[in-house]
Amino acid sequence: MTADAALLQPASLKEQAPDAFHVEFATTKGDFVVQVTRAWAPLGADRFYNLVKHGFFSDAAFFRVVPGFIIQFGLSANPAVNKVWQNANIKDDPVTQSNKPGYLTFATAGPNTRTTQLFINFGNNTFLDNQGFAPFGQVTSGMDVVQQLYSGYGEGPDQGGIQSQGKAYLERNFPKLDVIKTAVVISPASSSGSAPKP
Repeated sequence: MTADAALLQPASLKEQAPDAFHVEFATTKGDFVVQVTRAWAPLGADRFYNLVKHGFFSDAAFFRVVPGFIIQFGLSANPAVNKVWQNANIKDDPVTQSNKPGYLTFATAGPNTRTTQLFINFGNNTFLDNQGFAPFGQVTSGMDVVQQLYSGYGEGPDQGGIQSQGKAYLERNFPKLDVIKTAVVISPASSSGSAPKP
């Protein structure tokens, strides 16, 4: 399985994201668009921007779905990529936005442990705010697509299995999961620094 060579060197992916940008996710259920506002959580926005630019999310599955709560993704289809990103932590951002429906946030395993895993809030999960979960973007179109992503396995897929075996593990054990075909930056902020129109 090939990957952008830069994805094997997490420390090299340090580009600063635009002040605002849009990312289009093409999935097996349809497309949705996320608008990122860097000021909301700059470190998270920068990490997400670099992952998207280098194709990290191609073929990645939506592997954890808790209806009414969240849908989680952000483990690579490529085990070699997962291995090098596993400990590529970024520091926490202050929480400036609430975990409202449609808002995009990094998952954590405790303070300063954000790597590549993300979730989109289904519910109004304000209780996550004081636990340090800092949203950095929101779904601006296609939330109906997000709501339709396959949820039948719940929390069944094992994250360790995905990390070590990637796409092969999921195709063998959880073949109905929806996946991201591509995720691409479709509109960076203009040079004047004004935010793009949704």
